[in-house]
Amino acid sequence: MKNENPLVSIIIPVYNASTDLGRCIASARKQSYDNIEILVVNDGSTDASLKICNMYAAVDSRICVIDKANGGVSETRNIAIKQAAGEYIQFLDSDDYLAENATQTLVERALATDADLVISHYYRVMPEDEGGEMTALGFLSRTDVMNKEEFARELMDEPASFYYGVLWNKLYRTEILRKNNILCSEELTWSEDFLFNLEYIRYAERFAAVSTPVYYYVKNRKSITHTQIDLVNLISTKAKLFTYYKELYERIGLYEKYKPQIFKYLISTAEHKYGKTQKLHL
Repeated sequence: MKNENPLVSIIIPVYNASTDLGRCIASARKQSYDNIEILVVNDGSTDASLKICNMYAAVDSRICVIDKANGGVSETRNIAIKQAAGEYIQFLDSDDYLAENATQTLVERALATDADLVISHYYRVMPEDEGGEMTALGFLSRTDVMNKEEFARELMDEPASFYYGVLWNKLYRTEILRKNNILCSEELTWSEDFLFNLEYIRYAERFAAVSTPVYYYVKNRKSITHTQIDLVNLISTKAKLFTYYKELYERIGLYEKYKPQIFKYLISTAEHKYGKTQKLHL
């Protein structure tokens, strides 16, 4: 019998995030869907992040704080993935925050469609000194359930987009992750999210989308995308990911048909591939 109230594990990797961490954790605590556990993993922060994590854990039994030596965001997420007790996993970055109905929206869609992956629109929030503009972004507005081939065809429209590449606008079935040993690559310092998703798509069978934005992605000038990606790093990483891209489409028999689009990935820049937009203001 299908569980109509499945536990969801919300994973928050934390590294020197004290400025925004309170807002982030509070948004997880305030979810309208309350059958959640919040796994907050402190990755050797040297600021007040661990104290903030422990403060919230002291007042909310759903929060589990894991403290570890610094090892990078992939290692941090992997520790939480291995410990997660939820039937589904949701990711949240420490400088971002969730809409109050985020988890409920994703879970309701998953239950209604029996989808292995649910993907949603999101908000991009610009820094206040750049006007603080908030824009609703995303691609899929389909209300039907997609199989692997259909979802793969949609992906080809924007092969390097944030919408498809990141972890935080999606809901994952934990059983698929465990059964196929899908974890974040600890070798890549950039685009490890995309590799994770390519691996997951390989084993998932049913896909569903929601056009309601449920996540607030806060543009951060200090992120890896802005500080550690140079041309050499970009080309090297994309070359590695291209192999996985090619293998996925060969596996489902679509490589020859979509070869031009897959090669397009090599020259696309994810940072600028946001999708249909609706401008709002904070």
